Amino acid sequence: MKILLVNGSPNQYGCTNRALREILDTLQGENLNAEIFWIGNHPISGCIACSRCAEIGKCVFDDQVNAFREIAKGADGYVFGSPVHYASASGAMISFMDRVFFSDLLGSGSQTFRLKPAAAVISARRAGTTSTFDQMNKYFAIQEMPIISSVYWNMVHGNSPEEVEQDLEGLETMRVLARNMAYFLRCKAAGEKAGIAMPEREKHVFTNFIR
Repeated sequence: MKILLVNGSPNQYGCTNRALREILDTLQGENLNAEIFWIGNHPISGCIACSRCAEIGKCVFDDQVNAFREIAKGADGYVFGSPVHYASASGAMISFMDRVFFSDLLGSGSQTFRLKPAAAVISARRAGTTSTFDQMNKYFAIQEMPIISSVYWNMVHGNSPEEVEQDLEGLETMRVLARNMAYFLRCKAAGEKAGIAMPEREKHVFTNFIR
């Protein structure tokens, strides 16, 4: 089993990375394969609603979004981490997630992420964590992805990796999150081995709230 940890910070080795490293080390201690995917610090365009992904199977902008989608197909679970920018996830992370999930919806019928567990991890100096946590979880809920929780909301505090080291409760939350992810994945694998089939999908109905 493989878990992809997405670092949505422009700082590759900052506070968000420190939180993800705690998860990665714990997952590896559970004998699971885990790796961190950094979205980089180059500009990431937002979705321009061209819908070309429905024709070509990937986003028309060939950047980290398409690179991530390729390796995401072989993953079993995901953790998306972001710093807080103005009580929101980083702009690059929001553009990244918009395009990842929309291009998967149109380009592959939303099969890459369906019923695979996900979690959001938030890093902040002080505040804005809960609003960012809510914001990122909405992506998973609309993709039929089970959301993995911990003993507290998945956040760490600090203005540097060294300060995050002092957030003992935050790091504990990361470790519990990792173990809960491992448990869920093993339960899912056991269910599949026992012959429990995936839920049947209905033909999706789009309803506009107008008359």
